Amino acid sequence: MDKKLYIKTYGCQMNEYDSGKISDLLAESNTVSETSSPDEADIILFNTCSVREKAEEKVFSDLGRIKHLKRKNPNLIVGVGGCVASQEGTNIVRRAPYVDIVFGPQTLHRIPSMIRKVQKDRKSQIDISFPEIEKFDHLPTKSRSSATAFVSIMEGCSKYCSFCVVPYTRGTEFSRSVFDIIPEVRYLVNNGVKEITFLGQNVNAYYDRKEKLDFASLLELTASITGLERIRYTSSHPREVTSSLIKAYKRLPKLVDQLHLPVQSGSDKVLSAMKRGYTALEYKSIIKKLRLSRPSLSLTSDFIVGFPGETDDDFEKTLKLVDELKFDGSYSFAYSDRPGTPASQLPNKIDKITKFTRLKILQEKLDKYALHHSYEMLGKNENVLIEGLSKRNLKELMGRTQNNRVVNLIGPTNLIGKIIPVLITDVKKHSLRGELI
Repeated sequence: MDKKLYIKTYGCQMNEYDSGKISDLLAESNTVSETSSPDEADIILFNTCSVREKAEEKVFSDLGRIKHLKRKNPNLIVGVGGCVASQEGTNIVRRAPYVDIVFGPQTLHRIPSMIRKVQKDRKSQIDISFPEIEKFDHLPTKSRSSATAFVSIMEGCSKYCSFCVVPYTRGTEFSRSVFDIIPEVRYLVNNGVKEITFLGQNVNAYYDRKEKLDFASLLELTASITGLERIRYTSSHPREVTSSLIKAYKRLPKLVDQLHLPVQSGSDKVLSAMKRGYTALEYKSIIKKLRLSRPSLSLTSDFIVGFPGETDDDFEKTLKLVDELKFDGSYSFAYSDRPGTPASQLPNKIDKITKFTRLKILQEKLDKYALHHSYEMLGKNENVLIEGLSKRNLKELMGRTQNNRVVNLIGPTNLIGKIIPVLITDVKKHSLRGELI
């Protein structure tokens, strides 16, 4: 009889990708299938993220909620993986002794052997090492019958921004071989995938040292694959936007009209304290060059508000940057200390009321521009990749435009997996409505 896996994923798309691979790995090695209920699971895994505030406490809180299931079934396997696992290590088992396995982002391929050791020795297994590329050599390539797919091409980060815990939990940057990536993309395309998204903490820092191929070269090779219609990537860093990458937007029509490029702040003083490695002017210069290369480019970004030492004037500079660049959409957060990061030791912390007042002002401005961009699409024909059924109405289809807008529409299910022209008929806060042309 098949065993059941319940996996809860926190955080970024890298974690979503990893969770998918964990599920595939266990299905392949242990004939395990997923369940949406922890109550009926034989294996419960939490794939964690340490970016958000109080991330560790949220994980321990979730662990507490399933403690009774372990009491009820001593053979239940409970595991914690991801960035919190890297950060907390043995402390997880110390605080929650019923946890059987603790694994890092680079050791998830070892989960089946860790489970076997637990079952044999009845002792918790902890492996949060950084074996780098070994992970990709042992993960299955499996199509999930979807029009879109993620492909992880590099992991880790060597930028060491002062607020970020990623270099300490996922290790320094390392890239997969192009000879592993291209066959994986081909396999996915042969199984019906029309759009792939390359993933990495600093995805455009990709570099195959052996073949001396940079990120733009990888994009070019990928674009030559017959049957692949669209290429996306996330998340990128301004310091890695090279001239060859900028030129790729002119040369490669399969590269979508959308770029997510985190800026974090419009103040040079704050950017310096964040150790971002660029100024606001340099960021604007990069965007100007990109828009010359691809005039239809849709730009989205990330912002952190209330960084230690941020003054009213610094915040005004962020608002000014938003007015100048008119972002098409963004993620914005109030700063919170991450344990062990340099920023957590900085003086002049901003009080909670000020942080969240600024965040509200910024988000209102960002939402205004995002809505403006949506209304500019009203009445126009857009090429939409139909991804599946709408989550809110299973009688409708859901797809995405080139600039990553969600479009809901009525149409036959045989359109799933196809790119079709759609007339945009209405604008909602977070989506569009359309009609088949």
